[in-house]
Amino acid sequence: MEWLEASTENCPVQRTLDVVGEKWTLLILRDAVNGVRRFDDFRRHIGLSEAVLSNRLRKLTSAGILKTAPYQEPGSRARNEYRLTRKGWDLWPVLMALTQWGEAYAVGPEDRLLDVRHSDCDAPVRVVVECSAEHSTLTPAEVTARLGPGAVRRRP
Repeated sequence: MEWLEASTENCPVQRTLDVVGEKWTLLILRDAVNGVRRFDDFRRHIGLSEAVLSNRLRKLTSAGILKTAPYQEPGSRARNEYRLTRKGWDLWPVLMALTQWGEAYAVGPEDRLLDVRHSDCDAPVRVVVECSAEHSTLTPAEVTARLGPGAVRRRP
């Protein structure tokens, strides 16, 4: 069976996009990675409606990407903050890859919003695909993709 004959119903890219593939969702994740926790801060910083933000936060929470933590300002009612879970933090390389691509092709490195560097040596951080055995950086020409055990024939 070849790629075009395989069903994509269980494709990990498709399943991931079902959860995080909307523009606003990725921007919420971007802000959460950068320390935004509170509903009003997300709303002000991203500039989206309360209804859309509520929907996206609910979706991310039910997917286990964000968790809520109660807080209360003096004189105000109790509210929830939104914090990334381990599952949420595992999306950080995806956000970094989007940032890296955007700096190269959408805004340019001179227009970087953030300058992300390694804390120990101050070198810029970049996302790469590497061989898990040799830890060498790979190009698409050096990779072979085969159908995995979950591949099933596409229905006509």
